Parts: sequence; C-alpha cells; structure tokens
Amino acid sequence: MNTLSEIAAIIKKTPAWVLVGHVIPDGDCIGSLLGLYWGLRSLGKRVVLGLEDPVPPIYRYLSGSDSLAPLSAVGDLPTAVIFLDCSDAERAGESTLNQLADRVITVNIDHHATNPSFGDYNYIDSKAAATAELVYYLLQELGVEITPFVAECLYAGLVMDSGRFMYSSTRPETMEVAAELLRSGVDLEKARIELFESKPREEVLLLRQALQNLQWDESGRIAWMTLSYADVAQIGALNLHPEGIINYTRSIAGVEVGLLIREISPGVCKIGFRSKSQIDVATIAARLGGGGHRQAAGARLEGSLEQVTQQVVQMVREVIG
Repeated sequence: MNTLSEIAAIIKKTPAWVLVGHVIPDGDCIGSLLGLYWGLRSLGKRVVLGLEDPVPPIYRYLSGSDSLAPLSAVGDLPTAVIFLDCSDAERAGESTLNQLADRVITVNIDHHATNPSFGDYNYIDSKAAATAELVYYLLQELGVEITPFVAECLYAGLVMDSGRFMYSSTRPETMEVAAELLRSGVDLEKARIELFESKPREEVLLLRQALQNLQWDESGRIAWMTLSYADVAQIGALNLHPEGIINYTRSIAGVEVGLLIREISPGVCKIGFRSKSQIDVATIAARLGGGGHRQAAGARLEGSLEQVTQQVVQMVREVIG
C-alpha cells in the first residue's frame, strides 16, 4: 500500500495519463473518473479517459461525460494509467486491458476490500464510502482547486455509492467530504433531478419486468428478481444497467439477502448481491469470481438464467443457514 502523497508525487512527475473505470459503470466509477480528469487537466496534464461501456443516461449531465469512450478510439495512448473503482484489473474490460498492454506505470485507487493491489502504486481504503471520496483526498494532496465541475462529479459518485448516505459505509468523513463539495459549488437541486428524477422510460419498464419476476425462498430471508436477455432486448434496454432495481429485493421486510440475476448475453448472467444484515455477500460473490463490499457485491456466471438462479440461491441458502 502506498500513501496518497506518494501517488501524488508520481502524478506530478508524469505529464500524461490514461484514466480507466470498470465495465457496466456506476455513479462512483463515472464521478471518480471525471473528477480526477478535471483535476489533472487543471495541472496541465494530458488526460485520456477510457470506458468500455456506455455512460448511463443519468450521468450525462456531468461535465466531461461525452469524453468517456473506449480506448480503441484513441491513438497515441499515454503509458501511465490510473485504474479507478476497479476491484481488479480485469474489471476494466478485456478490450481496455489489450489497449493498455504496453503501460509502464499502473496506479490503482479503489475502495473494494477484495482488491488484490494489482498496481505498481496502490491506494485502497475499504472503509471509504466511495472511490470518489479517495479522489477528493488525492486532489487535496495535489493542491488542486475543487471547482464546481470537479465537485459535481465527485458528489455524484459519493451520493450514489453511499446509497444517498444511508449505507453502513457512510462515516463522519463521508459527510465532511460531501459538505466540502457542496461548498465548492454542487447544485443540489440539479443533482437530485438528474440522478433520481430523470429515469429513462426503459428503466421503469425494466423495473416492471423485474418485479413481475420477483420470488422468495420458503424462509422469506432471500428474495430475487430475474431478467432474461429476451425480455431486456424486447424493452430495448440491453445497454442500460440501472443501479437501483436490485434494492427493491432488499427493501422487503424479513429479507436478509436480495439478488438480481440478469442475462447480459445468451448463456452469461450478471448477479448482483445486496445484504441488509450481517451476511457478507462479497465472500459469496468471490466464490463465483466476483467481488465487492460486505453488503453490495457482484459476479458473472456462465449458464442459463434458470441454472444460474438455482445455483446462486442455493449458495446463499447455505451461507444464511
């Protein structure tokens, strides 16, 4: 593990950087990328943004979001790379990693406890509510002014990954960072409308379909929703991956673990895990090659939707006991 001052020192010495986030990006991934992008730009750095999957519609209000694109569209890539919010290097995506095969410096900034410290320089704090929180501290170390552009990006990451400051990862330091971002120019009404009151119609249709497929186990302690590839394609939402749908499973009284199992391509499923009790879903996800946090994790698994659902629900049953 390195200190933020050590990472700031290598950033200051290096004139050009690639910043990459993870596939199926969420608010923390995008907010961290864009917040650091504007901060490094203010230091006169050349900065290339790399993101394998499209930006979800609710984050397109963030300044610089139109610059987030696959690295395959960029020539002459810098050889210094910062991975943000990636629990392992593979989370950046196969195509992205191929584009970065010749990298010389790898910096890894993340808040997932399962992160294996894959960088040459690593700063991982699993107590932080979001990677955006760590980016804020790094920008302070770099002496960067937190402009409204930077603040709105980091605030989006912070508010989304902390569950609107309601998850157990929220700590006094989280609220202190949020307060400083508000002082730096976050338009709170704009953030609320864009993040929570501007859902695409397709997202609402996905939610309707998922709720129609909602099931419980006999104990009432596990609830799950499924989305087939065909259903998602019919809605026209193959490239839409909302963050909030899974939380409807966790919100049910008596449910300890909620699941969303979505077929992202024929024969490949993405599993989301949520826990509101003491169940550590990151350990379950890790058994499937995934990872995440104690109360929020994910994994991918090959197999039919029915097979994967049966396997994962049984794994959760065995953990709950």
